[in-house]
Amino acid sequence: MKRVISQFKGTGVAIVTPFNKSGEIDYVSYEKILKHILNGGVEFIVVLGTTGEASTLIAEEKKELIDFSIEKINGCVPLVVGVGGNATAEVIHTFSQFSFTRIDAVLSVCPYYNKPNQEGIYQHFKAVADASPVPVIIYNVPGRTNSNISASTCLRLADDCTNIIGIKEASGNFDQIYTILKNRPEGFIVLSGDDGLTLPLLSIGANGVISVVANAYPKEFSDMVRFGMSDAFNRARPLHFRLIDLINALFIDGSPAGIKAALEIKGLCDNNLRLPLVGINEETYNKIKSLVKLIG
Repeated sequence: MKRVISQFKGTGVAIVTPFNKSGEIDYVSYEKILKHILNGGVEFIVVLGTTGEASTLIAEEKKELIDFSIEKINGCVPLVVGVGGNATAEVIHTFSQFSFTRIDAVLSVCPYYNKPNQEGIYQHFKAVADASPVPVIIYNVPGRTNSNISASTCLRLADDCTNIIGIKEASGNFDQIYTILKNRPEGFIVLSGDDGLTLPLLSIGANGVISVVANAYPKEFSDMVRFGMSDAFNRARPLHFRLIDLINALFIDGSPAGIKAALEIKGLCDNNLRLPLVGINEETYNKIKSLVKLIG
């Protein structure tokens, strides 16, 4: 079976989940952000990722958010849904909880907390891939999970599981990512999981990014990615440098608190998070505000 990957190249946006002051999902602001992102010309949208605070949503809210996203995106771009966890059976059970008719892929994070070894990680993702009704993008973010998908495990999954179509790599380990890029089978995509590292990874063959900053600057960031993918680095670099200080500032006091502050400054949603997450401190907020003003 051939991998179908073209629709997941370029810029994907890990969309935030805005909340009102009562802590409920703010669908008016969510639709506003969706329109802003779509108007920016991105290639796909990821719902229920880390940036979407999926770990703080209950099952009914997740289903409602997916249904709302499907309705509002209306096939304009592919939709990827975050479905992951540290219990393999529970992840597989989740697949039965909603329809995948208009969902194009799932993004599935490496199991966290219980720290499986590499064989456990391999068996987990193989079982998830076998059960998933849509293609799977695995997500490596050891800074959050305390568990790394090694290059050899990633390549083993890429070779053995055609329903695993790629990886979102947020390890920050260039040697590891280089090894995957050098040895991956044909059709296996590698997406940057770090906005600030996206341009250098594109220069060695990465296929795009799943971005945080593109919530606020979808056109600028997706233009940079397209220039990088077409080897027009003289056009990509100015956009990278225009955004890089903001990208770094967004993570000073935790994510998605930083990007929610930027979106509030831009008038797209209120800066509300769900516990245990809280907003950024005043100093960081003012720094982000000045950078947003500088970018324009």
